Amino acid sequence: MEIKSVGVVGAGQMGNGIAHVMALAGFDVMLNDVSGDALEKARAIIEKNLDRQVSREKISAEERDTALARIRTTMELPDLGQTDLVIEAATEREEVKHKIFEGIVPHLKENTILTSNTSSISITRLASRTDRPEKFLGFHFMNPVPVMSLVELIRGIATDQETYEACLAVVEKLGKTAASAEDFPAFIVNRILVPMINEACYTLLEGVGNVRSIDQAMKLGANHPMGPLELADFIGLDTCLAIMNVLHEGLGDTKYRPCPLLSKYVEAGWLGRKTKRGFYDYRGDEPVPTR
Repeated sequence: MEIKSVGVVGAGQMGNGIAHVMALAGFDVMLNDVSGDALEKARAIIEKNLDRQVSREKISAEERDTALARIRTTMELPDLGQTDLVIEAATEREEVKHKIFEGIVPHLKENTILTSNTSSISITRLASRTDRPEKFLGFHFMNPVPVMSLVELIRGIATDQETYEACLAVVEKLGKTAASAEDFPAFIVNRILVPMINEACYTLLEGVGNVRSIDQAMKLGANHPMGPLELADFIGLDTCLAIMNVLHEGLGDTKYRPCPLLSKYVEAGWLGRKTKRGFYDYRGDEPVPTR
């Protein structure tokens, strides 16, 4: 099937990025969130990011205007029912995702493909609670969506080939590259990346290095563009903890035990950039390490 319209559930950092790239690639987009304020903020962010692309001559002003015109917003989940592809991009909590799918399934067209942008949760399990496990796929974008060129496509045990190929065609139309992953906890990128962040947290907890020295060591010693603790703040410490919990519970290996220091930061509400404090304090002109 050819996909022409896309519904995006969740107008946060991932959702607005997905809406941005979909609209720019020519898809009609319906962006949904439970919060009207979140939808207004998302639209402003999309416009700002498109303006940046115009200023850098990545796109034309006409392309920006056309993309913005393709994006509609709604607080009503059933409004997404007539789209060809739905991408759920809500918080990384399985019960929330199940509730979203239960709310939208009765309103979907027969051939609508249902996907999740989850970074770690079982696609097979999410699909099993819907009426179309064969038309359910993991559609995992990297953050920030307009910049990163990779999309992980994750087939559940029931996902059919037609669904996979339709979503692969979408990724190609976006000008991005698809990596096919099997449905195991955290898939490919986060199976490797987040345990490295968790190990950096242990390195900090045990006093092997402080925040700045750990990040400098990995940037200059391993040529990483961002240090692991800086990256954790960018991703969100709550998201990192959620992924570690999925790995620990799903694989049953003690090497995936979440670092207690990571848990403490999350308990404190220090979730990184989005709360202005994490491993760094972002409330001043320059980020300052908190340990």
